[in-house]
Amino acid sequence: MSELSRVLQPWQVLTGGICGLVLTIGLARFAYTPLLPSLQAQAGLTDAGAGGLAAINYAGYMTGALATAWIDDVRWRHRMYSMGLWLAIVTTAAMALTDWMPSWALWRFLGGLCGAAGMLLGSGLVLGWLMRQGRRPELGVFFMGIGLSIVVTALGSWGLAQLWPLWSFQWLALAAVGLVFFIPAWRWRPPVPPQVAVQSLGAPAVTKRWLLTMAGSYFAAGWGFVISATFIVAMVEREPALAGKGTWAWALVGLAALPAVFVWDRVARRIGDTRALLLAFGLQTCAIVMPVLSGSLAAALVGAVGYGATFIGIVSLTLALVGRRSPNNPGKAMARLTLSYGAAQIIAPVVAGAMAQATGTFHGALWVTAGVMSAGMALLASLPEEQLKN
Repeated sequence: MSELSRVLQPWQVLTGGICGLVLTIGLARFAYTPLLPSLQAQAGLTDAGAGGLAAINYAGYMTGALATAWIDDVRWRHRMYSMGLWLAIVTTAAMALTDWMPSWALWRFLGGLCGAAGMLLGSGLVLGWLMRQGRRPELGVFFMGIGLSIVVTALGSWGLAQLWPLWSFQWLALAAVGLVFFIPAWRWRPPVPPQVAVQSLGAPAVTKRWLLTMAGSYFAAGWGFVISATFIVAMVEREPALAGKGTWAWALVGLAALPAVFVWDRVARRIGDTRALLLAFGLQTCAIVMPVLSGSLAAALVGAVGYGATFIGIVSLTLALVGRRSPNNPGKAMARLTLSYGAAQIIAPVVAGAMAQATGTFHGALWVTAGVMSAGMALLASLPEEQLKN
């Protein structure tokens, strides 16, 4: 593996990581969002059931985060990441095999495990490799994979729906598309890092208050992320004037996320990580309430762009920040913080789905989400002044 580490170039490691995110986050998680209207229209999935499946997916994600948080052996971390790559394709294809709810729940749970592998193990392996190579320890380029995942699932599901309207064929076809990304993701995996590779790297001291505050704010970020990530297509489709535009709103989320990773890295360099996070939180909160304030197409599209441009910045800045402060095992540190993010992603879809089921609209759930995001901003703003400069 040490020879592979010398042969691989930064662009290969980053490209492989991006493709890994398309598989583990795109197929195993995000494909559910644009295909949700078809599942509801053709397979009879209810709002409450949709929220339940989303929560189960995040339960799998949280289970993976727990495992990642406590596994120190770098060889096992590398194996788990590798397993997540091919399992993402399997779970996507398996969704097409039956419309039995328990089966869907199983595949969504396993898909959540894949998401943790790509997001936490993948980002930790990439960040660790960059630090060992003396490169800038930022994850902006790597997290382009999240935006690309959204674009792939949005355009892929739309194009496939034109060819095969049946929901099961769409899942199978997306799994086949995943094979294109699997090859570079597998060939350019970051190699197994040596256990002592970064022991000499220093990191700023992390206080318990800092960790708890970041965990609380990341819980709010997870709540804000999952509501739109799960229901944005369904929300747009329910507006009479916007029927048929849901997939395009989802594509705009991904397109906005692609350049945003670079923008937020530069904003953080100029004003600091925490102030950049506060800005991203504020802008995302505004984007979340846009569909409530107006049912127009313009409001839906502006909200989609604002959401896509900010959620990726929050994830990238938070994980890179905690990873830099724990250079000996960045993936483990990221996973522990992500437990709060995962907890929100389990609770929020159930709450939103139940509220939508009871009221026939997602407006109430969006207002609750804006309140949670505001609480997250208050937590960030409460950090000591010396932490605000980091």
